[in-house]
Amino acid sequence: RGQILQLKAEVGGSTNRYTFSFTEPWLFDVPLSAGFNLYNWERDYDTYDKDSKGGGVSIGYPVYDFTRLYLSYSYDIGDIRNIDMENASRSVIEMEGKNVTSSVSSTLRYDSRDKMFNPSEGADHSLTVQYAGLGGDIGFTKYLGELGQYFPLFWGTVGFLHARGGYVKENSDGKLPDYEKFYLGGMNSLRGFEWRDICLKDEDGADIGGKKFVQFNVEYLIPLIKKAGVVGVLFFDTGNVYDGADSIRLDSLRESAGFGFRWYSPMGPIGI
Repeated sequence: RGQILQLKAEVGGSTNRYTFSFTEPWLFDVPLSAGFNLYNWERDYDTYDKDSKGGGVSIGYPVYDFTRLYLSYSYDIGDIRNIDMENASRSVIEMEGKNVTSSVSSTLRYDSRDKMFNPSEGADHSLTVQYAGLGGDIGFTKYLGELGQYFPLFWGTVGFLHARGGYVKENSDGKLPDYEKFYLGGMNSLRGFEWRDICLKDEDGADIGGKKFVQFNVEYLIPLIKKAGVVGVLFFDTGNVYDGADSIRLDSLRESAGFGFRWYSPMGPIGI
C-alpha cells in the first residue's frame, strides 16, 4: 500500500524529540497524499530551553512533472523556561512561559533528482509560505525559498549549487518569537561557524535572530569508495542574516571554505 507508520526518537545532549506519524500516499484512489504527526520536542538553546508539544495534518498533490503542492496545518504549545537572565535577549525574556502557535503553510516543490541520497544530477527547488495567527499567541508570516542543482562533471565527480533565502514579519495581532527568526552557522548552513553563530545583537548586546537571510553553498563531490558510498566534499559557503529594515548587501556576507567526508550508509547519510 505504500503507507508509512513511524515512531521516531531523537535523543541527544541538546535536543530530545519523539514523533509519531502516519502517511497515506494514495487517498481516495487518486495521487493525493495525506498524513498527520504528533510530537514532543525538548530543545536547549544557548540562553533558554523550549519544550514543545503539538501536531499537524498535511496533504500533497502532484501539479506537474516532478512538482508537488503541499498544504498543512500545525498546532504547537511551546514552553519557554530556564532562561539565562544575564545573557538572554529581552525578546526571549518576554516570551517566558507557554506560547501557542496555530499556523497553516503551503509548499510548492520541484524535485527531479535521480536519487534521494548522493544524487548525481537533477534539481530540488521549493517555495514555502507560512502564516501563524489562527488563534494562539504567536502571529507571523514567513517566506522561504530554496534552489538546489546537481550536475555531473568529469571522472564521476558531481557539482552542487545551492541557495536559500527567507523573510519573516510580525503580524499586527501576534508575537514573533526569537526561535522563529533566522540564524546561520553549522552543518546545514555555513560550515566553519558554530551552530547559530551568525546572528544579530539587540541594544543590550544579546544575540537575536534576523528577519531576513541569504545563504549560498557550492560543493564539489568526489567519490572515494563508490561501492561503499564514501564521498569527499570540497565546499564554499557564504551568507548572512539581517534585520527587517536592513538591505541585503552581497558585499557583507560571511564566508567559509573547507573539506569534509560523507558516508551514505545503510542507516542514512553521515557527514564529517
